[in-house]
Amino acid sequence: MAAQKPSIPKGTRDFSPIEMVRRNYIFDTIKEVFCRYGYQAIETPAMENLSTLLGKYGDEGDRLLFKILNSGNYLDKVDEHTIKEKDQAGLSRQISEKGLRYDLTVPFARYVVQHRNEITFPFKRYQIQPVWRADRPQRGRYREFFQCDVDVIGSDSLLNEVELIQIIDDIFSKLNIKAVVKLNNRKILAGIAEVIGESDNFGHITVAIDKLEKIGIEKVNEELLGRGISQEAVDKLQPILKMEGKLKEKFPKLMEILKTSPTGIKGCEETMTVMRHLKDLGIKAKFELDLTLARGLDYYTGAIIEVKAADVEIGSICGGGRYDDLTGVFGLEGVSGVGISFGADRIYDVLSELNGFPSGFRASTKVMFVNFGEEEVKYCLPVIDRVRKAGINAELFPDAAKMKKQMSWANSNAIPFTVMAGTEEIKSKKFMLKDMTTGEQKLLSESEIIEKLK
Repeated sequence: MAAQKPSIPKGTRDFSPIEMVRRNYIFDTIKEVFCRYGYQAIETPAMENLSTLLGKYGDEGDRLLFKILNSGNYLDKVDEHTIKEKDQAGLSRQISEKGLRYDLTVPFARYVVQHRNEITFPFKRYQIQPVWRADRPQRGRYREFFQCDVDVIGSDSLLNEVELIQIIDDIFSKLNIKAVVKLNNRKILAGIAEVIGESDNFGHITVAIDKLEKIGIEKVNEELLGRGISQEAVDKLQPILKMEGKLKEKFPKLMEILKTSPTGIKGCEETMTVMRHLKDLGIKAKFELDLTLARGLDYYTGAIIEVKAADVEIGSICGGGRYDDLTGVFGLEGVSGVGISFGADRIYDVLSELNGFPSGFRASTKVMFVNFGEEEVKYCLPVIDRVRKAGINAELFPDAAKMKKQMSWANSNAIPFTVMAGTEEIKSKKFMLKDMTTGEQKLLSESEIIEKLK
């Protein structure tokens, strides 16, 4: 019987050398900007206790958690009643105590509480690691993907929101992606729920209106009614959902609608303060108020930020917001934080679609030395060593294969230069450097080669 061809789980991917070079270009660009603004790196484990993860992402998020079976005979501790009743939730609790992290924000909150005595507040951290979600794989949505998070915790200042949007602007400018930054505030959403008389259904309202762009206003209204929101409240919501116009037109209309809600007014004032600063800073990215922006996660309490690529239809490429209560669930009350997360995988897809990766940005090797045989290798090896020590990525073809094969291999790996040293070159203590793009060849000394390749 023929061996079955191996495969990987749906929603996960292998990355080839060229893809890794391109991914690292994205990660390095993001990391460089994070560091420039004074953020420090941390890492947390791939798996967390389920008690840390559950209840932080809303019902939909909880359903998408990858759970890890307890080691050993995990069925030993399950009571028979749970099995007999086919109690899925009860069984899950008894056979699984750990899960793969769903995002980097909740593990960060756990880290802050656990290490509070070693941290100086405000604490500015960045984290670039994979996360896992048991989602339905589709374009731009994977079950395993990287997040690049940057957060500041222990400060209420709106200047943090402004700085995060500056970071967004810097990163997407460097990557040559035209970004559209959408802003909203959970306090505005709470105010809307209040003035339409449905404060108790705040969660249902935000989940439904967050889908407006995907499913359209009719379906959102159906979902709201299906979740027990009154027809009167849905009618009152329509002018808000359909509100258009420039920022200076939207805010007065919104302030008028929310005038009976102190929470809603505060949300408007916070958003206007952030936007005034952005205007003064001359942010390149287009920024706009989007009243339907809710971001489904339960832990946001203030500003909500979402970024889309202007030239590619792919969904959010960065998002985040303010959370006042996240560390509270772990026993550390009154510590406010704000953060954003860059979706590296979607950014990769956007750059691929735009042909946005720098040209020639492929090979990690700068020069390959051709292998003509034992004597020639003996002549080249110390030189290759010195070339590497000069900071130039270099390699020697391992076998004395035919010249055509070696050159073809260098081409396949997009190596821009090759060096040849045969009998004549050894006699004159020189090397033949070939530019693989132009085909031009030059006889050079070791120092000249190093100078040229640098």
